[in-house]
Amino acid sequence: MKTLVISLGGSILIKTTQENRIAAYLPVLKEIAARHRLFVVVGGGGGARTYIDVARSLGLDEGTSDEIGILVTRLNATLLLGALRDAAYPVVAMSHNEAKKYGESGKIVVMGGITPGQTTDAVAAVLAERVQADLFINVTSVDGIFAEDPEENPAAKHYSRLTPAALVKIVSEKGLTAGSHTPLDITAARVVERSHIPLVVLKGTDPENLSRAILDGKCTCTIISETKKKLLPL
Repeated sequence: MKTLVISLGGSILIKTTQENRIAAYLPVLKEIAARHRLFVVVGGGGGARTYIDVARSLGLDEGTSDEIGILVTRLNATLLLGALRDAAYPVVAMSHNEAKKYGESGKIVVMGGITPGQTTDAVAAVLAERVQADLFINVTSVDGIFAEDPEENPAAKHYSRLTPAALVKIVSEKGLTAGSHTPLDITAARVVERSHIPLVVLKGTDPENLSRAILDGKCTCTIISETKKKLLPL
């Protein structure tokens, strides 16, 4: 049994009030949790960015805007937690210490954001370090790490493998404000570099892509590791 930390983008779970993938993710997460110890950190997605935009329009500072975004991540986490029912620990973790403690239950642990100035990717990266994860997975809206935004440039170069140092270099040029959307924030990238925990970045619009990657080793993704050893499947 391995320990896995998944950073699950809020826009992947809930795109609009009429369209969400929570139900579709339930069997996937349960299947993974049946074989591995699983922690899931849920992002805020478009909902968080909407509230953050309103906060800025009212003249609120970035720290307060971040706090509002964190509340949305916890709301998303609560929805996922409720849907998982008995498969998950029944409380959303509010800190890394709580998540680590809840993980002793053997059930899926769910949490959202905790720290202003950090994305949930950073929260997940630190959690991976705290629980000594074997693998950190970032589930996002694109097939891994690209040299440019693939939504703006469909011909952008895709990286199938990167070293942690190369990842830090790529994301270090990205700005970070409340609600920003980058492949991975610089804090998360640096934690990956210092912790030596392998990272897989993959597209999550099809929930089965996550299970195929972890359980079958089949995915179009970016693997960030200091070695070229085979990481998947687990």
